[in-house]
Amino acid sequence: QVQLVESGGGLVQAGGSLRLSCAASGRTFSTFTMAWFRQAPGKEREFVARINTSSGSTYHRDSVKGRFTISRDSAKNTVYLQMNSLKLEDTAIYYCAAGQPRWYAPQAVSEYSYWGQGTQVTVSS
Repeated sequence: QVQLVESGGGLVQAGGSLRLSCAASGRTFSTFTMAWFRQAPGKEREFVARINTSSGSTYHRDSVKGRFTISRDSAKNTVYLQMNSLKLEDTAIYYCAAGQPRWYAPQAVSEYSYWGQGTQVTVSS
């Protein structure tokens, strides 16, 4: 029904910047919440940021506030994650997700119906 394709990952030095893109196609809905999650080796997938595609409201996890910014281009059906001041601990596979999460669990992996294949972000020293 919905396909999500991430791009923009790569290798970057600590303190550098990277912008991830998530292109959505298929039967997308303007009411979807779009989110970014990440998963480092041996760790659970964790929430990074989300955006309400209709209102534009956003929310970022504490550890990335002030460094990462989620945004969207509705005309292009694309969501972005601008990552600045990258740290070694930001290294992970980053996943784009879409869905209509219940209001009380907007950061839960289980609340999202569609997922991209992931894009690797590696931060070096």
